[in-house]
Amino acid sequence: MAHFAKINSENIVEKVEVVSNDIATTEQAGVDFLNNFYNTNDNWKKTSYNTRGGVHLLGGTAFRKNYAGVGYTYDESKDAFIPPKPSATWILNEATCIWEPPVPYPNDGQRYQWNEDTQNWQIAQDVN
Repeated sequence: MAHFAKINSENIVEKVEVVSNDIATTEQAGVDFLNNFYNTNDNWKKTSYNTRGGVHLLGGTAFRKNYAGVGYTYDESKDAFIPPKPSATWILNEATCIWEPPVPYPNDGQRYQWNEDTQNWQIAQDVN
């Protein structure tokens, strides 16, 4: 199955649709199918379900850095989908198009959550 992201005029992903590979034999064929189906002339970009951080998770060819999700931004100059920024202090990794915290996640087996006030990780509190 092929996945296509609908991009609005601000380059934000509004929805992601699935099109059969028999129909989406090329990216343009998938775009044409969706615009004919919806009777529109929307901006659609193919996205790879198995791509994250510029790596194809199954060993194939990575496509547009990340699988698109609603709220992601399409950066035309990078030809990449960029997720929403999770926190004000996080920095975009230009190679992967993934946001990274200014302090690496601790690797001690505990669960942490980002604290923007202290700009550091704190142990996550279980909610019962």
